[in-house]
Amino acid sequence: MSKIGVFICHCGENIGATVDCAKVAEAAGHMEGVAFATDYKYMCSDPGQSLIKNAIKEHGLDGVVIGACSPRMHEPTFRRACAEAGLNPYLCEIANLREHCSWVHPKCEETTQKAIEIVHGLVEKVRRNTPLTPIHVPITKKALVIGGGIAGIQASLDIANSGHKVILIEKEPSIGGHMSQLSETFPTLDCSQCILTPRMVEVAQHPNITLYTYAELESLSGFIGNFEAKIRLKAKSIDESVCTGCGLCTTKCPQKKIPSEFNEGLGKRTAIYVPFPQAVPNKPVIDKEHCMHYRTGKCGVCEKVCPTHAIRFGQEDRIITEQVGAVVVTTGFNVLGTDFFPEYGYGRYADVITGLQFERLASASGPTLGEIRRPSDGTVPKKIVFIACCGSRDPAKGIPYCSKICCMYTAKHAMLYQHKVHDGESYVFYMDIRAGGKNYEEFVRRAIDEDHVNYVRGRVARVYEKDGKLIVKGVDTLLGATPVEIEADMVVLATAGVSNKGAEELAQKLHISYDPYKFFAEAHPKLRPVETNTAGIFLAGACQAPKDIPETVSTASGAAAKVAALFSQPDLVREPLIAVVNRCAPPVFSTCVGCFMCQTACPYQAIEREEIKDRKGNVIKVVAKVNPGLCQGCGTCVAFCRSKSIDLQGFSNQQMFAEVEALLETTNE
Repeated sequence: MSKIGVFICHCGENIGATVDCAKVAEAAGHMEGVAFATDYKYMCSDPGQSLIKNAIKEHGLDGVVIGACSPRMHEPTFRRACAEAGLNPYLCEIANLREHCSWVHPKCEETTQKAIEIVHGLVEKVRRNTPLTPIHVPITKKALVIGGGIAGIQASLDIANSGHKVILIEKEPSIGGHMSQLSETFPTLDCSQCILTPRMVEVAQHPNITLYTYAELESLSGFIGNFEAKIRLKAKSIDESVCTGCGLCTTKCPQKKIPSEFNEGLGKRTAIYVPFPQAVPNKPVIDKEHCMHYRTGKCGVCEKVCPTHAIRFGQEDRIITEQVGAVVVTTGFNVLGTDFFPEYGYGRYADVITGLQFERLASASGPTLGEIRRPSDGTVPKKIVFIACCGSRDPAKGIPYCSKICCMYTAKHAMLYQHKVHDGESYVFYMDIRAGGKNYEEFVRRAIDEDHVNYVRGRVARVYEKDGKLIVKGVDTLLGATPVEIEADMVVLATAGVSNKGAEELAQKLHISYDPYKFFAEAHPKLRPVETNTAGIFLAGACQAPKDIPETVSTASGAAAKVAALFSQPDLVREPLIAVVNRCAPPVFSTCVGCFMCQTACPYQAIEREEIKDRKGNVIKVVAKVNPGLCQGCGTCVAFCRSKSIDLQGFSNQQMFAEVEALLETTNE
């Protein structure tokens, strides 16, 4: 390029206070290929942008270098100004004179000289820049939501209400997730089912939502805007189009003593069952593992009594394929069981339960119809101990993080117990109370002051059984490590929130990152909290980390907003700053040797294999090819390529070497 314009911005005093901007502009005017150079106090202002546009038109500039602040701040602004003047925006480069020079040096001649060198390097780069065209990727305006808890429900409804189609898949027979198991929710103590059930029904009835329960993601391929999802619909052994949900089969099933997963093992269910009364869809599935027909071939009571003949014992799993443009992962979390804590009885004592089990005891739809009773003998516990931070914040257990919700739900449990058992005594052993949320601190104070819950600051060392009582041994650190021993009828453990079983496998199917605890990792915790490093895949809810319901709903709506923004465009326009594999004339075609080191190194799965054929259709060689829809321009493949067959558009080896050589040349002078 022979006509480059250089524009030096004072950035108020951010640059002008330490750099002689007029001198930099004057020096730039003598650089090879520079046809115009000037300085201005605020180049990003309207007059400054007009100055750039007019110079491009008047001087016929074919490249622009702007010495200003970080490209992260104003590169889109300046490139848009260049485009409005008829110049390809990728022929504009930003020389960072603020962060790289003025902010890190005092006012002196050397600071100005460094600014000149930075500008010189960018001038040499621009001389080798080539016009680039943004990449247009078509979008399939249908979203896949994985997980039917409150996060999946909220995300699905938000996307569907914005006018786009949604496929919601849930691995359990019903949507609802852990929230459907709760009795009340903090800090308002409103009924969980009362606020959740209407949303569940809305999902099932929404014209833009296709709901698949008892379904799992088999595989996901493709890229943003153009994913192909294979979904396994597990056999329910029921024809849902015929079943009316009358429930006769569940009442007649002879297998009635199977531990209920929904009631956390405290209640029983039949082999053909609906998880809970408000389930959506409210139609049964057959548990093949416990069904006598599948085990012995002799039972068939449900088939005989079904008035609509909906039982299908021969039904098999089906794989369906869906084309989607975006994926929202809302697979939630789980809690540790009591058997994880040997110091609290190895899970041997029936009256040592988890917080989630206590929720089922307190729920009106639970195994005791809302009455707090001991699992061992069904009596009402008169003294109950709640132990917070069971596993959480405990590096010895391998879980150093805080599970976030435990302090609040422990306070809620203690309050529910006092409301239901008026003459009972409740104790809470805690490390410290973390009640960070609107009205959360007031909620905990209410438990202590109004409901007279006894809070003991200290760790519990041991729980053991003696004469039908659970002996809880700990210390009260507020009283100088005074030993405390309580004879309790029941112990409730606020066990750590952990990632779901199979989270690691799902992350690998989706090609997304996860942390050491197998929670899914966001692209940036502050600036991109609901996005992943794989474009088009978003996260919401407790699959990222333990979250309460308000935060879960917020992240679900945030992920839905990202999907809606993606679908609002006719197609996806992406920056062309991506990797490319070189192409040559026959018979070489490409210098790529087909080692595919780039493919193993690419963090975005953007490298594909391409067959090069002769005129007769015979495969001559197999080379690497970059998928422009997936490539994020990180340059990892460029570094790994042994034959130097891959380059990064906008940051080619030629451009980078020219920039470095210009700096070295100035330094040597």
